[in-house]
Amino acid sequence: MNYLAHIALAGSNPQHRVGGLLGDFVRGPLSGELPIAIEAGITAHRKLDAFVDQQPEIQLFLQRFETPMRRYAGIVADVFYDHLLAREWTQYYQQPLQDFCREFYQQLAEYDGQLPTRAQYFLQHAPRVGWLESYSNADNLPLILQRIGSRLRRPVALQDALSVVAQHQVAIDREFHQLYPRLQVFVRTKLCEIELNYRAS
Repeated sequence: MNYLAHIALAGSNPQHRVGGLLGDFVRGPLSGELPIAIEAGITAHRKLDAFVDQQPEIQLFLQRFETPMRRYAGIVADVFYDHLLAREWTQYYQQPLQDFCREFYQQLAEYDGQLPTRAQYFLQHAPRVGWLESYSNADNLPLILQRIGSRLRRPVALQDALSVVAQHQVAIDREFHQLYPRLQVFVRTKLCEIELNYRAS
């Protein structure tokens, strides 16, 4: 899952949402420097990443790619699943996508001084360019993947993977809608468990 899915799956708690994003920016043990609910969101993000990797829909997605692209197909899945979530947003959420994104940018800005450098970059640019909202437009995917691929240690033309995605579009769409409700239940359950553990410690 990429940024949009992690934020959305974190639920309605603003700090859980911020943690859902920061899971991609914060590494190592959590030391209590951030509010408990944000750290809970980061922990849930990490647990979700591990859970997603085990799901049959992800395995099917990866298996559609030949080497060497298969090595990077997980990145493609993250981006494309965010696209499917944005495109089918109203199937899962009542709040319009534009309003959700605007609300989240405001929530994230409240923690500007506590954000890692890369998350501050996201905060500075995302509202201006409509970063999260842009996933809804399939025409943006080649550029998104090209930019990600160019930042890898050995640059890869990730946008080339979209031809494989297009060949299996119907199946991938169906698999996403099988997977996403399962992820909603998983994150909701894990956040409850994580916060109970925090209170008990």
